[in-house]
Parts: sequence; C-alpha cells; structure tokens
Amino acid sequence: MKILIRFDDIAENMNWHLMEKCEKLFDKYKIKPILGVIPNNQDPELKRYPKNENFWHKIKIWQSKGWEISMHGYNHVYKTDTNKKDYFKYGGKSEFFGVPLENQIIKIQKGLDIFKNNGVDIRCFFAPNHTYDANTFEALKKLGVYQVIDGYGLKPYIEKGIKFIPQLFYKPILLPFGLQTTQLHLNYMDEKEFSKLQNLIEKNHKKIISYDEALDLLTDNLFNKLINKLIYFFLILKRKII
Repeated sequence: MKILIRFDDIAENMNWHLMEKCEKLFDKYKIKPILGVIPNNQDPELKRYPKNENFWHKIKIWQSKGWEISMHGYNHVYKTDTNKKDYFKYGGKSEFFGVPLENQIIKIQKGLDIFKNNGVDIRCFFAPNHTYDANTFEALKKLGVYQVIDGYGLKPYIEKGIKFIPQLFYKPILLPFGLQTTQLHLNYMDEKEFSKLQNLIEKNHKKIISYDEALDLLTDNLFNKLINKLIYFFLILKRKII
C-alpha cells in the first residue's frame, strides 16, 4: 500500500498558519505532496482567508523541494450544475462541466499562462469538485497537459490519452494494497484535524510516496482495468444509496 498526499485549494488566500505547520511536518519526514494551486482565485469563500503577497515566490520554493505543483482549475468559481452527468459521476456544481470546448481551452490556457509568467512548470491538473466532461480532457490535451489527478482505481492508468492518478475518498482511508491519494483541504482543517494528519504521517511516512513515484506505478493491463471498473461501480452505487 502506498499513499500520495494531495492538497486542494492552494491559493493566495488560505489558512497560511496551518500551511506553515504542514510544511514543517513534511520537511521533517521528507514528504513531497501534490499542491492543487488555483492560478486566479476568485472564490468568495476562499477570499475570506488571509492573503500572502509572496504567494508565487512560496510556490517556487515548494516546487524546488520536489513538491508537485498541479493546476486546480482556473478561478474556482462554479458556473454549472452537473446533475451527476459529469465524467466521474460525482455530481454537484462545476467550473468546467458543460462549458463549450473553446471556452474551456481559454480558461486552461489563461491558467497555464499565469503559472508560466511566475516561473512555475505545470504538467498535471485536477478540477474543482472532481467534475469534468469530455471537453475538459480534450482541452487539456490540446494545451499539452496529459496528467489528471482524479479517477477510479488502485493504480494510475491511461484513458482517453490521459494518465489518471486515482483519488477515491474525501478523507484518509488506508487500503491494504494499491495507491491511495489522500485529499486534504487546509481551509477546512482545525488543530484536531491537523493532529490526525500528523499521526497519519508519523505512523505511515515510509509508505508515503512522491508524485513521480506514483506515476511509476502506472499499469495498463486488463486486470488493472477490471479492478478500476469494479471500484467505479461500487463507489457510484454507494453514492446513490447514501
């Protein structure tokens, strides 16, 4: 069993006090998380948090440590409702689902330009609220992004010409085998939640891997595809029951 740590909603406005504590914890155990960075944060809820004027300088420092900087949408503002017709059947509001291909290309290109102008290299993407449509993947490929940190499975896989690194649960759940991407939201965490994260890392730091190590686990054989489908149907059924 391997663990990959993913942070959502990294932006100029966020819980910087808790982020500093996480950084010290990661440095202590040589953890290299994935940071989902919103390049042009316009989310009113997130804007209530303190703003770091040296945000992009900090992002470059994290990238120099080997932390993976991923593009997490463009502005984190939801414009459409998926009605559970999004690609992964999560449901809920979306920044990308239902938006015309041309508009999605423009949004993603603007985001990539912001990263580039701040000297940050990007190779992977994940959408706010896990919501995509087929056009999202087409837009990403047209702009040279072929890796998405979302999907169903126990190992990275290839679909629609994209490498998917699965992300299954909203909280740390340690599976007996495979890869588990642990999704964390700093802005929703308190000291109690941080203590849980600290405990998780202290007990399992040898199982926590980097993004590059996760990519090395990519398997595109028939058995892996079958496992992915079984997990997909199980989680979809579970959501419908709930």
